[in-house]
Amino acid sequence: MELLQELQKKQEMIENALSDYVPATENEQGTIYRAMRYSLLAGGKRLRPVIMLLACELCGGRAEDALPFACALEMIHTYSLIHDDLPAMDNDDLRRGKPTNHIQFGEAMAILAGDGLLNKAFEITADSKTVPAEVAIRAISVLANASGTEGMIGGQVIDIENEEKSLTMNQLQYLHSLKTGAIIRAAGVVGAIVAGADAEKVKALDDYCLNLGIAFQIRDDILDVVGTEQDLGKTIGSDAQNQKTTYLTLCSLEEAESLVGAFTEKAIRALDSFGEKKEILISLARYLLDRKN
Repeated sequence: MELLQELQKKQEMIENALSDYVPATENEQGTIYRAMRYSLLAGGKRLRPVIMLLACELCGGRAEDALPFACALEMIHTYSLIHDDLPAMDNDDLRRGKPTNHIQFGEAMAILAGDGLLNKAFEITADSKTVPAEVAIRAISVLANASGTEGMIGGQVIDIENEEKSLTMNQLQYLHSLKTGAIIRAAGVVGAIVAGADAEKVKALDDYCLNLGIAFQIRDDILDVVGTEQDLGKTIGSDAQNQKTTYLTLCSLEEAESLVGAFTEKAIRALDSFGEKKEILISLARYLLDRKN
């Protein structure tokens, strides 16, 4: 109950800030703001920004100081979903229980909405006054690298180029360490940086998020097979339709479930140096272990 209350508190904080950062407007560019808000405010767990706020507090910082960076990370995540859903990529027509952005606004506007969110992420972090400039620059660098060609975009490239190809477990894990894992790791690292944490704490949170990200992706692959469209809010079976290698391509459902548990425990062990304050992130990891969406 304590975890759910804390998650709700953080999610509300994030939702309000996101709406403020991308306001509805009736000027000549009004359509792009409507398209950006359509996907950005469509709900979701807000897992990445929540982790950043919790990591900041775990290291002795204030969630309010990390909030612009947390919102930026959610904008980057949302832009990636808009572009992932496009016909040229995964060609999905449902996201978070609603028509995807390109179905609602057209392909060209969806591309621009994604571009707008990516730009907005760096606008709000560059303008942030919650931390000293040198801390902001360091945090911005982490966000840029995590979402770039050596991070999320790089993982998407590998994913696209390996459709209809068989990957080994190591290759699959590398792909997802970039495509999914990089910005989850950025959540923990940036939260620690904003709080002024030392290198040991930054590394511990990086390790936590690394293993949490792998567990999260394996659970995603499981849900794409056994989940329901109602629970997930998106079309199920898209990985198989696009002939992508997943964890369930390479191992049984039981083995995949076991891997989720093993990586979750590795994530938890990474927090050993934090003492009692680590319990909220431990609870989060275990909460995600059995998620249905």
